[in-house]
Amino acid sequence: MAEQQPNNQLNIEISEEVAEGTYANLAIITHSHAEFVMDFVNVMPGTPKSKVKCRIIFTPMHAKRFLKALEDNVNRYEAANGHIQDMEQVEIPLNFGGPTAQA
Repeated sequence: MAEQQPNNQLNIEISEEVAEGTYANLAIITHSHAEFVMDFVNVMPGTPKSKVKCRIIFTPMHAKRFLKALEDNVNRYEAANGHIQDMEQVEIPLNFGGPTAQA
């Protein structure tokens, strides 16, 4: 007989490739009236070009739920590990650390 899950549980599987994760040190967030788009990028110093490694598209309702879930997890992390220091405003140079163009 097949094992049944209680009605309030969801069985989620993850492939080995996805479980490895993708590193990103920049997120670019845009939105329209219908969706929020989050592009995750790994910007390397001295490299003039970077590619989007992952794009997540949310409905506005799911974007708000994600925001609340992330805030809850940050609060729990800080309760266990101490305050996360905010970074100063970081401005990414147009050359991303590569050679400076000259005319």
